[in-house]
Amino acid sequence: MKNLLTGLVFFGLATVPFVTMAQSNTDQSKFKQLQQELPTPNTYRSASGAPGHQYWQQRADYNIKVELNDENQSINGSETITYTNNSPDVLTYLWLQLDQNIFEPNSMANATRTGNLNDRVPIQAVEYMTREKFDGGFKIRTVKDRNGKALKYTINNTMMRIDLPSDLKPKQSFTFSIDWNHNINDQIALGGRSGYEFFPEDGNYLYEMAQWFPRMAVYDDVNGWQHKQFLGSGEFALPFGDYKVSITVPADHIVASTGELQNANQVLTSTQQKRWAQAAKADKPVLVVTQEEATQAEKSKAKGKKTWVYSAKNVRDFAWASSRKFIWDAMNVNVAGKNVLAMSYYPKEGNPLWGRYSTESVAHTLEVYSKHTIDYPYPVAISVHGPVGGMEYPMLSFNGYRPEPDGTYSDRTKYGLITVIIHEVGHNFFPMIINSDERQWTWMDEGLNTFMQYLAEQEWERNYPSRRGEPADIVEYMKSAKNTQVPIMTNSESVLQFGNNAYGKPATALNILRETVMGRELFDYAFKEYSKRWAFKHPMPADFFRTMEDASGVDLDWFWRGWFYTTDHTDISIEGVKWYTIDSQNPEFVSAQKRAEQNKAPQTLSQQRNLQDIKKTRVELRPELNDFYNSYDELAVTAADKQRHQSFLSGLTPKQKEMLDSGLNFYEVGFKNLGGLVMPLIVKMTYEDGTDEIVNVPAEVWRYNNEEITKVFVTEKPVAKFELDPLLQTADTDLSNNYFPRKLAPSRFEIFQQQQRNQPNPMQRQNATQNNNSNNSGR
Repeated sequence: MKNLLTGLVFFGLATVPFVTMAQSNTDQSKFKQLQQELPTPNTYRSASGAPGHQYWQQRADYNIKVELNDENQSINGSETITYTNNSPDVLTYLWLQLDQNIFEPNSMANATRTGNLNDRVPIQAVEYMTREKFDGGFKIRTVKDRNGKALKYTINNTMMRIDLPSDLKPKQSFTFSIDWNHNINDQIALGGRSGYEFFPEDGNYLYEMAQWFPRMAVYDDVNGWQHKQFLGSGEFALPFGDYKVSITVPADHIVASTGELQNANQVLTSTQQKRWAQAAKADKPVLVVTQEEATQAEKSKAKGKKTWVYSAKNVRDFAWASSRKFIWDAMNVNVAGKNVLAMSYYPKEGNPLWGRYSTESVAHTLEVYSKHTIDYPYPVAISVHGPVGGMEYPMLSFNGYRPEPDGTYSDRTKYGLITVIIHEVGHNFFPMIINSDERQWTWMDEGLNTFMQYLAEQEWERNYPSRRGEPADIVEYMKSAKNTQVPIMTNSESVLQFGNNAYGKPATALNILRETVMGRELFDYAFKEYSKRWAFKHPMPADFFRTMEDASGVDLDWFWRGWFYTTDHTDISIEGVKWYTIDSQNPEFVSAQKRAEQNKAPQTLSQQRNLQDIKKTRVELRPELNDFYNSYDELAVTAADKQRHQSFLSGLTPKQKEMLDSGLNFYEVGFKNLGGLVMPLIVKMTYEDGTDEIVNVPAEVWRYNNEEITKVFVTEKPVAKFELDPLLQTADTDLSNNYFPRKLAPSRFEIFQQQQRNQPNPMQRQNATQNNNSNNSGR
């Protein structure tokens, strides 16, 4: 215990210190409420975070016909849109999104892209910068009303305004049509959220089609028209509606799509229809189109065309994929008594990984997300493998990761596949159903979804290697330079470190809320309430913040302010510890304790050397120099001492006497907030007997002083050491100051040899070993 002792003081019961700190300036306080930052509640959005009693939202219904040209990688389409004005406002024009215009050579996205050159530049980078400009923007041929009369329209980069021939009043609808075409981008070369992949080995294409048609923009009570330009990061704000889509493709293509297939008897063989019916009742994936059938289609390349018809109810978007290379499997998932088809479409290049894990990952996602949010409401959920690494749409997602050509794969590839499928299928809930404004707030879909992804990953497998969610995983970002960070509450197109800011940090914040601040029971109830309130509606950040507080009864303004409105980080330091015990005033006990302390006191260096160098002191040489004080024992207990003690005891109550003899230890521990982010104090006390105890102190302990506080802990046993955040719950960026006495936090440097690229994965190494053993045994 000596290594902990900074001060040993004996005091009477009446002098136990209760520490209070000066009140912080309320304008600068971390606990200042968010009223000024949040919009004023109204009849559309209530103070509780629920939709108001006059909440409204617009509706857009689509009837679309589109044809894929497999010869020149383009599409031709025509759509009829019926737009219903449910707002209290009179509209004189409509805005549509033309996000494909990001691929126009002179688009704002291309013009504002930044970069730099070094002395050494990869040839691939030069090739990209000097490539022939791809023209993939929308070519609008006609815009007409329902009677075929041309409508005036204006294209502004990725947005198009249609001027209405007459005012569109509340509760009225307007029907119009658009004809268009556009080239499809090579996704491998140009990137993007959709596109095609060409397979030179068999000469076939795989198409993943998204943002492929002019789509209505959102008009709401917060922004009016949400027509902020698409620059590549801020995704999509879209209204709900019903879709009927007819997709014409080469006759041997398989089409995966948002919605339910309406004409299976026209596009599937009788055998495939039987398998599909079997899959609808199966609890494991059933092949609807086999690898052998897909391989045969790759070779034969049948002539002619087929039209696949899909219908989708109450969705905000529509995407599809098409290829003759598709293998297709499906299984049933029971969600609260409702049957949902989980399906996967993938080329043979995805096997064996995709056949084993894709559809099972889809089913798992639906089950876990439904438990924590709302029951999945749609009839299908689909994972498609192609060129897009990961992108989400209603009922359908595009996902990357494939094994090596020999069929082996690394653990990184395996878990990368499961993770991306969970994440993209999970987007059905955020934002496809709980329909936030992605163009403005990326974190409301990516952050919430990444948090849910973490929960689903942990339910997939014990110790799943999740990349995001655990507080320790966000530490490097949180302590990075301030000029490389922006608050989470930053517009999507202006976010720095996109993955950390919009995915990792909000997901970690929610995990800390669930585990450390609120507890699972309160958090899970409030999170589910938010999901139920805003399903098939358009929530804003304030609706989420307010609902989480309203449903849990926990004031979280300090948390939202610190984690979402600032770039502060967690770094709380234990600054010092003082140990106090109660002075029982028993003279015999006090005397014995002081004598023991004197005996334990170490000799100084001078005292040790004097014992050797000074053979005899003068008093030792001349005993007659001794007097009263040479034999006086100042620690001896006298009768007067005992009498004073008895007099003191006679004035105490039985409970006070018990306290006096309890042997309790009082520790005054100082804490300093170095990172600026106020957080709960999770304090682990390890006792001298080796046992330990964790005490959780709410973040409100900082409310009177956000920077430095002291806290008194009372224990029955002496404490050997204090440790802050022992389970790494708060994303503390410096663990070296979390201990008292101080403990060195180890770092490691790695000794390595230069690694050759394209090292074999563990499966390949094992196969090689087995082959060598087999060859040796045959000799």
